[in-house]
Amino acid sequence: MSHIRGVILEGFSHAGKTSVLKALKKLHAQDDSSERSIIVLSEDYSQVFNNVKGDFQRLNRNEHLKLLKERINMLRQLNEWAAYLGPDASRASRGVFFILERFHLSHRVAFPTDSSQEIESLENELFNLGAKCVLLTVSSDNVEQRMQSRTPHVWENKTFEEIRNSVDNFIQTQTELHKQSSLSILPTIEINTDKKEWITYANQVMDLMS
Repeated sequence: MSHIRGVILEGFSHAGKTSVLKALKKLHAQDDSSERSIIVLSEDYSQVFNNVKGDFQRLNRNEHLKLLKERINMLRQLNEWAAYLGPDASRASRGVFFILERFHLSHRVAFPTDSSQEIESLENELFNLGAKCVLLTVSSDNVEQRMQSRTPHVWENKTFEEIRNSVDNFIQTQTELHKQSSLSILPTIEINTDKKEWITYANQVMDLMS
């Protein structure tokens, strides 16, 4: 019996993952029937690129797979403990709800030529743990405005070419995330965040989890 469920938030930087995550935590806390145990792991615990003591480092394929396996193993152990305690408990008292940022789709995009067998195995484990995926996107026409609105000081001295390259990279990565989501076995919905209606999007996610 599964005592666990959760959502994976995917999307490029500035797509709204952190804002939706905050809204999800707020909605979940307001629901008396929801799990009292909640695990929230930001992208710092699962992404390919990491700021390590001031230096940006990129995990290779095997390193990233190992990292993802460790996170999934943690969730599996929590579910196994709940099952060991027995079935006579409500979702609120014994269930676990998790939220992960940048996980399986980010791996697929970072290593597009990778053999699919291992990542499919990870996705199958996530599926068995009640995971569903939400891909947050921004319309191509709004990408530049979204990026500059988040960190305006960063863009003040950027040239037109630098800005254009950043926009193109955003759109290209987002397109690849969409493509990889269609290859994943995990149930996935795509939410456009142009309107920045974070609570509305969070409600859509909770509806998906029902």
